[in-house]
Amino acid sequence: MTSVTINVENMSCSHCSGMVKKTLENIAGISDVVVDLSKKKASFSVKEDHLVDQAVAEVTRAGYPASK
Repeated sequence: MTSVTINVENMSCSHCSGMVKKTLENIAGISDVVVDLSKKKASFSVKEDHLVDQAVAEVTRAGYPASK
């Protein structure tokens, strides 16, 4: 498992951070999700490196532009 942190924009409340957390937790191979609303970051563990790109894409698709 590799620990990863991504930047997440457009989060303004606990509902937003909850949606980001749920989106990440729904991706198989991602675990230990922690979303920091004040820093606009999400940290998680991945089993495979390609999951980071999938995580960025899924969070962005959910309405929260993300980047590595």
